[in-house]
Order: sequence, then C-alpha cells, then structure tokens
Amino acid sequence: MAQYFEVHPLNPQPRLLKQAAQILQAGGVAAIPTDSSYALACHLDDKAAAEQMRRIRAVDERHHLTLLCRDLSELASYARVDNRQYRLLKLATPGPFTFILEATKEVPRRVSHPSRRTIGLRVPDHPVTGALLDLLGQPLLATTLIPPGASEPMNDAARIRERFEKSVQAIVDAGACPMQPTTVIDLSGDSPVVVRLGRGDPTLLGLTVAADA
Repeated sequence: MAQYFEVHPLNPQPRLLKQAAQILQAGGVAAIPTDSSYALACHLDDKAAAEQMRRIRAVDERHHLTLLCRDLSELASYARVDNRQYRLLKLATPGPFTFILEATKEVPRRVSHPSRRTIGLRVPDHPVTGALLDLLGQPLLATTLIPPGASEPMNDAARIRERFEKSVQAIVDAGACPMQPTTVIDLSGDSPVVVRLGRGDPTLLGLTVAADA
C-alpha cells in the first residue's frame, strides 16, 4: 500500500519529502508531480524498481525511460553533449522538454535503449521535483504516468491513489499538474528531431515541427 504525502506545491514540507526520498532510496516507486503531469519515478540504480515502472506502464525495454536531473551540469554527466546540443539544452532547461541523447557510462545499460544506447533526459521546472532531487543528490529514473491503454497522462493525485495505491510505494500529492506530457526532442542524430509534441513549444528553440510529430 502506497504512503501518501500531501505537500505544498511551492513550498513542500521538508519532513514529508525526506520520507518520500527514503522510500525511493530503499527501492520504491513513487508517483510524483512535475511541470508536465505526474510521473512514475525510482532510484536510478534499482533494477527491480525500473522493471516495476515498466510493468505499471505496460511498456518494454525499447521505451525510453527518462532521467530527471537537478540542472544542466548534472544532465551533462549522464549524456554526451556537444557544443551545438548544449546551446539548445541551455535554452530549454529547466522546462517541459525531454531530450534523447547518447548515454555515458554513468547510465546503467539496462535503462538505456537496447540497440541505440540512448537515454531521455530532462530538467523539470517544479519545486517539489527539484526538492526531491536535491535530497537524493542524483537523478531519478522516470516515465510519464500514462495508464495502459490511455493516451493522456494523469494529473490528479487522488485518482492516482485510487488506481495505483497497490502498485507504487509512495504518492506525492502537490495538487493538479498540467495534462500534457513533455515535448520530446531527439538530439542523438545529425540534427534535432521533434518526436513528440507536448507542453514545451519547440519553436521557442528555433525548431520546426513535422506534421506527424
């Protein structure tokens, strides 16, 4: 049964966040708020927790999981970033963008794409997520909380509790989040490609959007 933490969306109570962080450190999966819907998150180094997130989402190992990072410098420790990519990342972080990049050896092979050796990374712009990351001192492995068979992410912690309280170990309720997932931009090739259009506006980064993105 999940532990439920009601926190202030702008000034989250440190005591409650410490308890949630301890659950994550112990191998639990948590539903947490972000600047683009709620997400499932777990400790980067916990294989069983990552597999649990995939089961909840009903996705396989080819589905990109995302590293939630505290800042751009931390992101650059887990992905190979050249000068061109760095300039784009600097414009977009923090914010509702996920970038697919070539993973460094700091990323366990089991959580990167099995054939491409890529990983999704982002720096969320949400006080609760940021405070959790500060407490943990390293990125969280995450995936947007889209229930199996659904097309939209969940943004209501009470409904998440009703549906997933037996599937996760913690739920951090900071009120409603946006209903849109992040915009996903693949930077692993020769030029940026918008692969999913979400809350982030790629035109602010000077990118055009394909009709089928």
